[in-house]
Amino acid sequence: MWTLTGFADEIDPDLEIQLRTLAEEGIGHLELRGVWDKNVLDLSDDEVGRVAGAIAAAGVRVSAIGSPIGKIGIGEPFGPHRARFGRALDVAQRLEAPFVRIFSFFVPEGDDPARHREAVLDRLGHLVRAAEGSGVTLLHENEKGIYGDTPARCHDLLSTIGSPTLRAAWDPANFVQVGVRPHDEGYALLRPFVAYLHVKDAARATGEVVTAGAGDGQVRETVTALHASGFAGFCSLEPHLQSAGPFSGFSGPALFRAAAAAFKDVLREQGIGWE
Repeated sequence: MWTLTGFADEIDPDLEIQLRTLAEEGIGHLELRGVWDKNVLDLSDDEVGRVAGAIAAAGVRVSAIGSPIGKIGIGEPFGPHRARFGRALDVAQRLEAPFVRIFSFFVPEGDDPARHREAVLDRLGHLVRAAEGSGVTLLHENEKGIYGDTPARCHDLLSTIGSPTLRAAWDPANFVQVGVRPHDEGYALLRPFVAYLHVKDAARATGEVVTAGAGDGQVRETVTALHASGFAGFCSLEPHLQSAGPFSGFSGPALFRAAAAAFKDVLREQGIGWE
């Protein structure tokens, strides 16, 4: 049984509308990235309490904190960002979220990523050590433009750090957008680390984000392989069907439902149940 979740701020900034749409789709989890036009890490303690109360009343749980940690340039100061990471852990624990999404820092355009490897490893190491023992697992997302945007560099980070507190969020659309055929070129290498699936696909020719199975992200091949391997984790809808930016995307209720329907069709094809 796989578990559906989603970046609910892609539905609407308003939490009530987010929760209502998730309920209509039979989705009992959300990935908290933003609400009320605020990033999750900018919510006050009172606002986090409001979120906690609303999701409890709706019978919804938080699958992950969709944080922007690691989405700064590798040359930018790390101290303030590390402090912000502490807030991500605090919110995750308060909302009983098992995962926090992170990134491996933007590399200057045109630079050889290898020049920044040690700095990236040092920073990620600090984050992992801070999270160890917290009950929260960090998920590295393969965002385009960061150090870990290809399967080889994702594997480098995950295997070198070598901590069960750091796992991979598999994002097929992002791989497509950096010229990778995700299943063919990355699945075998990264499967030992994959703990979370982003439901997002993209067209190779244009980079446009499309519904699951409609692009070149080899979603069906990956779903088949994950199912055969015993995967039974979260599948997080991140449709980006109306707009996509460096820190968030938006789809609206109708397009979010279309994205959910497309992925449910893929699961049905493979005989995979979900909750």
